Amino acid sequence: MAGSAKPLLRPRDRNRQTGVIVVALLSVLAAAMIAQSSAWRLLDARLFDYLSTLQPPQQPDTSFVIVAIDEPSFAEIGQRWPWPRDLHAALVKSLRKAGARVIGLDIIMAEPSDPDADAALAATMGPDVVLAADETLIETPQATSLVRVEPLPELLQNGARIGLSSVVLDGDGTLRRIPPYDDSFARQLLAAAGTPQPSLQPGLMQVFGPARTYPTISYYQALDPARFLPEGFLAGKTVLVGLSMQSAPTVDAGGADAYSTSWTPATGRLVPGVEIQATLADNLAHGLTIRPATPATGLILCAVAGLLAATLVWRATSWRTLIAGTASLAFGGIAAYFALRFGRVSVSPLAPSLVILSTGLIQFTRDFIAERRLRQEVTRAFSRYLSPVLVERLARDPAQLRLGGERRMITVLFSDVRGFTSIAETMQDEPERLTLLINRILDPLTQIILARGGTIDKYMGDAVMAFWNAPLDDADHVANAVTAGLEMVAAIARLNTELAVETGAGSDPLEIRIGVGIETGMCFVGNFGSSHRYDYSVLGDTVNLASRLEGLTKSYDVPLLIGPQAAARLPEGLDALDIDLAEVKGKSQRVPVATVVRNEDPAILAAHSRLMRAFFAGLRDDVEREAASLSDARPALSAFYDTLPGRLTPEGRDPD
Repeated sequence: MAGSAKPLLRPRDRNRQTGVIVVALLSVLAAAMIAQSSAWRLLDARLFDYLSTLQPPQQPDTSFVIVAIDEPSFAEIGQRWPWPRDLHAALVKSLRKAGARVIGLDIIMAEPSDPDADAALAATMGPDVVLAADETLIETPQATSLVRVEPLPELLQNGARIGLSSVVLDGDGTLRRIPPYDDSFARQLLAAAGTPQPSLQPGLMQVFGPARTYPTISYYQALDPARFLPEGFLAGKTVLVGLSMQSAPTVDAGGADAYSTSWTPATGRLVPGVEIQATLADNLAHGLTIRPATPATGLILCAVAGLLAATLVWRATSWRTLIAGTASLAFGGIAAYFALRFGRVSVSPLAPSLVILSTGLIQFTRDFIAERRLRQEVTRAFSRYLSPVLVERLARDPAQLRLGGERRMITVLFSDVRGFTSIAETMQDEPERLTLLINRILDPLTQIILARGGTIDKYMGDAVMAFWNAPLDDADHVANAVTAGLEMVAAIARLNTELAVETGAGSDPLEIRIGVGIETGMCFVGNFGSSHRYDYSVLGDTVNLASRLEGLTKSYDVPLLIGPQAAARLPEGLDALDIDLAEVKGKSQRVPVATVVRNEDPAILAAHSRLMRAFFAGLRDDVEREAASLSDARPALSAFYDTLPGRLTPEGRDPD
């Protein structure tokens, strides 16, 4: 049935499905390989920066306070850096007196300075103090060495802790990762404060904001808390001391002990190292470390994206595919955000998105090329059968064409030139003239059929076969076919007038006569033939009957005959005139046949009905009287009316 046929526009055959699978697999493999490149990892890192700062978790109710070695402190103290260590000793005493729980000095003090100043600082050290160490990887053409710089030994005699303040930067110079050191500065701060912390796991750091996110006071203020700070401001706090300029250094200008973080792309500012240490400690203390997805997880997500992309383009690519693909990409981004925000897992949606995009674009390109090729094939194939307007409609939407055969209600037309064999014999020595005559006959007939929306099935010498309501729907296929038949008869009459003028006086003009047979009914329509050659055609009993009707026009001396199904579907303005109950080859019963007139006078229609009733009843006198009257009133059918009485036997209608 027609509803079960498959459209040509977007083929769903096995070849296309195989192509979709191959495209999806190649997209998955390509994305998995590209995701390992440095440039792609940088894109993943930038996306992490955006997602982690889009709506970061609220900063914990932290116990950290930053003592900034900043511009106001330099102005108040009035000394060049590095400051004497007895000044740091005074700071430690002041902080401890103000109630600080832990003091972290993010200052590398590995070289001896003034002995008295070093002794003064060493005397203030204790288990509540964490001193910074540094570890540097030095690469030379000859060797690679790891250099660790620690505080002076005398500073550790009273139990001060050592914390490695080194950090690990990504390839773009941005700090995102938790340092993989068990003795890191941040972990030592937590240990000194007695804060439980899990075993060290590799992960990414959650940054709570740009520079100066943590409570920050100047160094000179911490030297005299009673004067500059509210009472109890430092009580129970973990205080970190380090460089932290009030005007955060920019990326372009750089800065001492300042780093680019996930907030830097948005703010353009670096974050002081001392504040980085507080952030790391908060990540460790509150379990905020973000776990990066494993390569296996990324590959699985790419495979899932490939399956989804193949599903989206499995049947077709259209604007619906674009909407579904866009929704899939948006869902991937939202899912990545929620995984980061609530699951503490960093999953990049870029590689899966690349799979969806590449699969969709490649398959869209394949479908576009296939559709263009199909349109060209449709235009090339049907330009012989259909009018340019219908060909364009079919080319724009080839889905209206069904592959193979389908059952449709159609109207079939056959036309043939009467006595063309005799005409051809008279021109057997003038093939050019015969060819010109055929063209002059077929050209107007073809133009009429196409103008009325018909499909030309084939030319058979001087004969034409056409049909309506296929391959495109035509609700008025009966009216269009019958009107085309009437116009074809009129066109031949005009051609005869032209031929008479061309022949001139004194010669018998060539007269062309055609017969047209039309019937409506269910037929099989489609591409029929072999795999090497086929035509779009129709098959069915309706086709045979229309052909027989065309042949009967000669017997009844009428130019056009229609079958009972077409007669029953004539629209207003077209009237069927019964001709006979004809014997048709292949039919066991006689078939009602009729001719068609336009906007006929009701009186003539009534007279014709009386004539046919008299004819079927065998009433010779009534037939002769009515036929003579109608022959004068309807000259176009005079030949039919004139022969009607002769078809009656003395006993009535001639049974043959």
